[in-house]
Formats: sequence, C-alpha cells, structure tokens
Amino acid sequence: MTQKTDPQEELTVDAVLAISDPGEVDRDQHGVFDRLMINVGNVVAWAFPLLMLAIVSQVFLRGNGFNQAWLDDAQWWIYGFAMLTAFGYAITTSSHVRVDIFHEHYSPEKKARIEVFALGWLLMPFLGIMFDTLFHYAIASIVAGEGSDSPNGLHRLYLLKASLPLLFGVCILAAYAVMIRNLRVIKPVNLCTVIVGMLPMAIFVAWRVVVYVMYWFVYLTNADIKPRRILREPMFEYALWVAIVLVALLYLVGFIRNRSVQAKG
Repeated sequence: MTQKTDPQEELTVDAVLAISDPGEVDRDQHGVFDRLMINVGNVVAWAFPLLMLAIVSQVFLRGNGFNQAWLDDAQWWIYGFAMLTAFGYAITTSSHVRVDIFHEHYSPEKKARIEVFALGWLLMPFLGIMFDTLFHYAIASIVAGEGSDSPNGLHRLYLLKASLPLLFGVCILAAYAVMIRNLRVIKPVNLCTVIVGMLPMAIFVAWRVVVYVMYWFVYLTNADIKPRRILREPMFEYALWVAIVLVALLYLVGFIRNRSVQAKG
C-alpha cells in the first residue's frame, strides 16, 4: 500500500530547506554541474567566519595602535572570492532575491520560459563576457607578478585575480545547469533546444573561439607581425559572421539528428 504525501507537508519541508540548506531543495533534479556548484559553495561558505574573524581582529588591533595592512587585504581577498562563489550558489539554488511580484503566481511552464530566457539570453552572455575579459586580466596580473600596494600587505595578488575567471566559469556551468532544468519543463532537451535556449551565449562562444583560432594562426604564420596589430587584420572583420554560420550548422546537425531519431522511433 502506497502512502500518499500531503502536498502541504512537502511545501513546508521545501520552505524549511530553502532557509536551512537551499542545496537540498529539489536535489533529485540536480545534475553534475548543480552538485558541483553546491559542493563548492558549501566549502567556500567557511570563508565567511574567517572574514568575520579578520574584520574583528583588525578593528581590535587598530584600536590598540597595531594596524596590519595584510589583514585589510585579506578581508578584500576573502570577501571577493566568497561573494562570487555565493553568486553561483544562489543561481543554482534559486536563493537570490526576486523583485518580480507576479512570478510566484505564474504556471510552472511560464516560470520555466522566463528562467530559460533570463539565464540563456541575458545572464550567460554577461558571464561569458566577464570570463573572457577576466581571463586576460588574470594573465596580465600573473605576468606582471602583481602584489599589494602596501609593503606590509598580502602580496601575490595575481592569485586572487587568477581565481576570478575560474569562478565565473563555475557560475557559467551553474547557470547552464539551471537553464537545462527549466528547459526540461517546456521542451525535450536536445541540441536544437539548447542552442535556442542559449543562442546569444552560443554565438559569443563561437565568436571568441573563431577569434582565438584566427589570432594564433596569424601569430604563428607571420613571425614579423606585432601581437598588438594582429586583431587589426582584415580577416577579423568576418569572425562574427563565421561564428553565426558555425552555430547555424550546429543547429542543422541537431535538427537532422532529431529527425533521424524520430524516423527510427
């Protein structure tokens, strides 16, 4: 005999979990990237007690005439690393603050459509741009061996800056995983629906890949050209169009594959 679960009881359990442990809400629907983000978030969460300890220690020491510049740097390091991780954690667990007062009254399908559009068309392109920009930012910091402005501060600042593109990469995986979960509510998940669900991000990724391939081709085949002049080559004017064509071809491959599967079925 199967025991039925009271929907009100399930709602209460989810409400409690959403406050005490958001990572356990709808765990059965989580994929690999969801669990990765939640596990990373659970570990990095211990940085917040360290941040509180650093703040209290600095206030106490400064009040007694012992200012420690490295503690000031440590606060920024911990805060930046922890908050960026918390951003990805909030995406995965839907624990961020919503300002749309109508959202809670929408049907599951309508909520899913909004989430797919917001994640795939708005958030993921932003995360992609930040990842690409901060990757170069981190490389420049590592090459320069960047450190603290204060002689007594925390040096090797490039370690913190090198973590930024890594954390944005994890946030991209988190946003992608949540988009896939919502996509399942409205359509079967396949190559075509995924491309449409994250079309701007797909074009951006393809564009950057094309640009990097072109860059290294020019760099390796022209020994006399200066790196700063490479991106001024005429061929780069067509990089975006090549990326769009590649995404269209990928969509066509997915479409043909789907038709083939349907025909066999």
